[in-house]
Amino acid sequence: MHFSPEKYAVLEQYAEDHSTPHSPLLAQLVRATWQRSTQPRMISDAFQGRILSMISKMIAPKRILELGTFTGYSALCLAEGLTEGGELITVDKNEELEDFATSFFEKSHYGEKIKMKIGKALDVIPTLGGEFDLVFIDADKCNYVNYIKMIIPMVRHGGVILSDNVLWSGKVVEPLKPKDTDTAVILEYNKILATDQRVETILLPIRDGLTITRKK
Repeated sequence: MHFSPEKYAVLEQYAEDHSTPHSPLLAQLVRATWQRSTQPRMISDAFQGRILSMISKMIAPKRILELGTFTGYSALCLAEGLTEGGELITVDKNEELEDFATSFFEKSHYGEKIKMKIGKALDVIPTLGGEFDLVFIDADKCNYVNYIKMIIPMVRHGGVILSDNVLWSGKVVEPLKPKDTDTAVILEYNKILATDQRVETILLPIRDGLTITRKK
């Protein structure tokens, strides 16, 4: 069934209105991000945050890896599903946001479970030992292909990889501009996930696109 853009927008709002809202702490984090960040639109919205939380709770992961912390909203959503004694490692290259994000981690019930690492993800990933049950990729788009090549071997069989912004503002279905390297990488990334025999993937047209990939 297809809906007009106008009706689809109304239905999106209906879906949000009939979903469990995020916590007061997450609402506070959103407000603070819009007040203090120069790029507040990078934060996951409440609806997507509830999706991340629900998926994490369904998986009940022991170890989570997040690439791209920003102000910590998605990390807190994913941490809601951690099992007893679990940990979430979140990586970001922007050290200026470390104190901001960790201040909210410490206010939450998951402060001791979340470990933030500052640095380039391509440098940090090889230093992480063990397997991960859940990975969320939401960092610099130009390295998505590099990330997935490193991440798949680190995910346990049956583990899940979530990828954000895979529709890239609709640019994935528009003529590719010669200098648009980010879109080119996203196109390659989506093709890899759809064809790699080690995984199975579904791309959901939620917000800017969210891919759920399960390692076989």
